[in-house]
Amino acid sequence: MKKIFVLPFCSLLLFAAPPKQQYLSVDECNKIFEQRKAELVLQVERLEEKEQALNALQNANKNVQGQKEQRLTQRLIEVNKVLSEVSKKEQNIKNMLDENKKVLEALEKAKDNKITQSYTKMKPSAAAGILSEMNATSAAGILFNLDVKKISEVLAKMEPKKAAEAVERLKKGPPF
Repeated sequence: MKKIFVLPFCSLLLFAAPPKQQYLSVDECNKIFEQRKAELVLQVERLEEKEQALNALQNANKNVQGQKEQRLTQRLIEVNKVLSEVSKKEQNIKNMLDENKKVLEALEKAKDNKITQSYTKMKPSAAAGILSEMNATSAAGILFNLDVKKISEVLAKMEPKKAAEAVERLKKGPPF
């Protein structure tokens, strides 16, 4: 059945008139070829121009990037230099602060020694009178630096209430 159907179709194709073709002359073909060639050359030129522009842009971008990196490197060097200077100054300040603390402690000790010597040389009644006028914290600080015998003599001559406050402060211990 398929053969019967295919046979008339094939015969139709074989005996049908061939389509009318238009043939171009060699001159016309050359003319069309030259037009296409000119179009292609123009496109190639445009692509080359675009490639050149892209290369120029890439080179400019590399130059700008290089300059930015150079400036960044320079700034980084400057920042590290400043950071180093700040670190050195900070260390100097710490050293000066430590020295100042030592000097202050030495001055405090010298002052306490002088005060202690002064109260040691005083008569107990005179020392008691002066300490009675001070607040309990200051009095305890002075009494703390005296020897035990002198403390007992001075406390015996002080007003009982003031002596009791000073003793309470002494029990707590330094700093007063």
